[in-house]
Amino acid sequence: MISGRRFIVNDLRRAQSRWKTFMQPGAPVNTFSPGKPGFSPFEFTTPADFDIIWAMIGVSKLLCGLVTPQDAQRYGRHSSRLPAGLLQFSADKKPIVVWNMTRACNLKCVHCYASASCAADRDEMSTAEAMKMIDDLAAFGVPTLLFSGGEPFLRKDLFELGEYAASKKIRTVISSNGTLIDSPTAKMIKNSGFSYVGVSLDGLRETNDRFRGADGAYDMAMAGIGCCLAEGIRVGLRFTINRSNYEEVPHVFDVMSHNSIPRVCFYHLVYSGRGSELFGESLPLPESRKTVEYIFSRTREIFASGKSVEVLTVDNHADGVLLYLKMLAEDPRRAGEIMTLLKYNGGNNSGIAIACVDWRGFVHADQFWRHKSFGNVRQRPFGDIWTDLSDPLLAGLKNRKGLLKGRCRICKYLDICNGNFRVRAEAVFGDTWAPDPACYLTDEEIGLTGEKLSQPGSGNEIFDFNWSK
Repeated sequence: MISGRRFIVNDLRRAQSRWKTFMQPGAPVNTFSPGKPGFSPFEFTTPADFDIIWAMIGVSKLLCGLVTPQDAQRYGRHSSRLPAGLLQFSADKKPIVVWNMTRACNLKCVHCYASASCAADRDEMSTAEAMKMIDDLAAFGVPTLLFSGGEPFLRKDLFELGEYAASKKIRTVISSNGTLIDSPTAKMIKNSGFSYVGVSLDGLRETNDRFRGADGAYDMAMAGIGCCLAEGIRVGLRFTINRSNYEEVPHVFDVMSHNSIPRVCFYHLVYSGRGSELFGESLPLPESRKTVEYIFSRTREIFASGKSVEVLTVDNHADGVLLYLKMLAEDPRRAGEIMTLLKYNGGNNSGIAIACVDWRGFVHADQFWRHKSFGNVRQRPFGDIWTDLSDPLLAGLKNRKGLLKGRCRICKYLDICNGNFRVRAEAVFGDTWAPDPACYLTDEEIGLTGEKLSQPGSGNEIFDFNWSK
């Protein structure tokens, strides 16, 4: 078998040799100054390096030619054999599990999907219960366990549980606000076998601290990132795009460059938890599209400069379609490869290849479906809950295409989007199967015509939403 490290080296060389094909003629050169070079993909992408989640679009991998369908095929597309960087292309789609291990948090972020508080829930799972859950996850073949919160560093057994999960051959990663990571903590992260830490930022200092509800949160998070990098821990930024901070996306790239941070995930806002009150803060569709296009452009510029970072967008599979359409106009052969990879990914995988367990043990379709549970791991093994299709929502999410309505149902890219985020549709329309209001693609782009809309069974229900804004 070719190792994860080796195949990324080969992909990087191949992609760099083809780079002029991908660059648009006359593309403007950004004035950004990289500073210290970041990690290259072959230094970063090894079989246990980071948390690829099914809601992600690997912008740098797809746009810059770092992965091909053959890379996934050579591992049989089986989750137990694929390197972490290719998990999203597996055929068996064993779920990555997000465990919100505590409700306690030292901050109060305005877009917190977990509606975290300063105090832990009195009914949080015990260490012994958590270990039993980890045993069940390992038996079911879960490839990755993401320790989240609240703030996971507020649980004293984080490192014990991380080490235990790693001993069961589960990849372990952490999602944190970064403010509680000091040098001793970073050493414990490394020694416990965690392969990646994602740190949330919402912009530069003033914006971040306002969103995080605490002065000094930005500086503490950056200090935490520095401690992780000093210990050789893989670390990346997590940035949730909204109406109040989207103009700071260029600065996030600068922060990455100046601090040699090798990875960034740009999240689209999902209306859930405290975030459900923020529908008015969601980015207007034209601005959402422009922001994604900027992310594409900036990623290309970094790669063209000879440096490599991992750039992903998250929680909106319209991004994958947009990336495909742009490449189709430039390099149809590479566009065909991208289409194959997006089909391998399968679009939104809530209830399929992404799951969430909360601090009380309740199982959800993903971390945003907190208001709907399918069972509790204290009472039944995770695998039994996840494969029990007696719940209509879980059954529907696993086989949703015939349930979708409106433009989602007849979109020609349904195979690579899978209807996007159902929880956003529910939040806006009160209907789980309504169109996702975050889709910025035009009717023409997704193949909607008057003739198609009038066909029987087209799902042409009318939803009161202005799709051009």
